[in-house]
Amino acid sequence: MNKYVIHGGKPLYGKIEISGAKNAAVGIIPAALLVDGVCRIENIPQISDVTLILNILQELGASVRTINRTTVEIDCSHIRNARVSYELGRKIRASYYLIGAMLSRFGWAEVPLPGGCDFGGRPIDQHIKGFLAMGANVEIEGGYVRARALSGKMQGTQVYFDIVSVGATMNIMLAATLAQGLTVIENAAKEPHIVDLANFLNSMGADIMGAGTDVIKVRGVERLTGGTYSIIPDQIEAGTYMAAVAAAGGEVRVCNVIPKHMECITNKLVEMGVSVTEEDDSLIVSRSGPLLRTNVKTMPYPGFPTDMQPQIAAVLCLAKGTSVLTEGVWDNRYRYVDEFRRLGAKIQVDGKIAVIEGVPRLTGAPMRACDLRAGAAMVIAGLAAQGTTEIECIHHIERGYEDIVRKLRGVGADIQVVEVPEEKEQTSAG
Repeated sequence: MNKYVIHGGKPLYGKIEISGAKNAAVGIIPAALLVDGVCRIENIPQISDVTLILNILQELGASVRTINRTTVEIDCSHIRNARVSYELGRKIRASYYLIGAMLSRFGWAEVPLPGGCDFGGRPIDQHIKGFLAMGANVEIEGGYVRARALSGKMQGTQVYFDIVSVGATMNIMLAATLAQGLTVIENAAKEPHIVDLANFLNSMGADIMGAGTDVIKVRGVERLTGGTYSIIPDQIEAGTYMAAVAAAGGEVRVCNVIPKHMECITNKLVEMGVSVTEEDDSLIVSRSGPLLRTNVKTMPYPGFPTDMQPQIAAVLCLAKGTSVLTEGVWDNRYRYVDEFRRLGAKIQVDGKIAVIEGVPRLTGAPMRACDLRAGAAMVIAGLAAQGTTEIECIHHIERGYEDIVRKLRGVGADIQVVEVPEEKEQTSAG
């Protein structure tokens, strides 16, 4: 086990290259199951979640060949097994995309209930509702989701989601790609990685229209053939580094982004007194004056993303005045608040609302990451805090951020990875 040690209070200067989108990659890689041939996927982020999902495909019998650091070739044409091992599948939330992909290709799937970050129930009821509507039988037993198309093949139909769900939208798109007939998904999510999944599938021969709107139409095709596809840049990684500059000060060029995808984050930072200059595929983010209070409510895209909620909270802790942060997606995403208080933050939480009273400075202290984005927010707080901050349980952060230490050191941050002695690790665990 390792930890991050940050000597904060230093502004950031330089440039940071953004990696491929985690949330797109963990949907596109399972989609390779639908391709009859070799698909080459470029701009893949080097993160533990991607490694896990590739390992699952290999265990199922796929051929996975690493071309370079960000490119793999996947051939799933020889897979005949649709049962994912419990040991691998339970470690990652995105394993549920394998259900839709395998139902579409094989007509059956057995996948462990998903793991990943725990901040609320995160039920898969909307996924199951879609599978049932498309003619599948779904049972949950022994820690597994067992699904089977009753007619041997998924059937096109109309699917209406009770709530906007990114995961369910992507899963039903996968299930519908090789289904018989037309599937119409209503009240669909609109996030950039949904459009990216649709573009990947279409580039391989799928027939998907309307991704990025609230109605997606998928006309099932007989087969997908191989091809090459490059994953979009990671909106949340870019937003995290933008928030780091906002909190710590300085000027950083955030490279390899799609500025349109960043507008929901950019607009809030500008409200807070941060300067953001848009270029073709980069943003110049700077902050030298005081941070101003604002109110933020997380919402489905194009609203402010829930995956940026902890990071913007770290910035609001240093803003002049009182800010109100409302979580509009998940029930239990404030578990990091007690850790922030160790640094001197003033935050009161009531249900889905956090009231943040800005303080003149944060002071370094030990913290423990409780999930992926909360861990990233603790890094931001540590960069802005005076003194030394130590962050444990960094495996959460490495699920979704490629080379975060190297990238931050490249813009002047004093951050390093330190090995935690075994005795300390056991004491912490107890």
